[in-house]
Amino acid sequence: MNNSIEFVIQKSRYRSLFLDLSALLFIYFIPVLSHLSALPLYFLEPMRIMVILAIVHTSRKNAFILAVTLPVFSFLVSAHPSIIKSTLILTELVLNVWLFYFFAEKFRNIFVSMLISIILGKVMYYSFKFILINFAVMTSEVVATPLIIQFITTILFSSYIMYFLNSKKGLH
Repeated sequence: MNNSIEFVIQKSRYRSLFLDLSALLFIYFIPVLSHLSALPLYFLEPMRIMVILAIVHTSRKNAFILAVTLPVFSFLVSAHPSIIKSTLILTELVLNVWLFYFFAEKFRNIFVSMLISIILGKVMYYSFKFILINFAVMTSEVVATPLIIQFITTILFSSYIMYFLNSKKGLH
């Protein structure tokens, strides 16, 4: 029995490690892939994709780890986005993960929980970004990614979570 439990724990660790390394490589190569394809791949929110994959396929702890480390890693490796924007993204992703688990336990509706957590994360992100722009701490437009793309990705992410977590019957 102990061997079975140890195997499951070890398998979970390997899955988390594999996803984490894949996420770091994915984030590392996004600028290169965007440049080579001439497509703004950051519109698809690659960091959020990796965090959602962590929620579905690894653990709550790992989702939080990726939410914190991906923006930091991206800044350290490429100095992009800026430290201020990286901090905003980190905060948004951590809030997104926390709110998802909070609402999922309260509502028991995975789709709505992810939808609301993404929307509230974006409201926080854009509110702080607006404030920072108005205080001349940042220079950029408030909303850089078209809202229709954000709407579509939010629906897709929420659907992905619903499909996979409902088939698994629960959160980890």
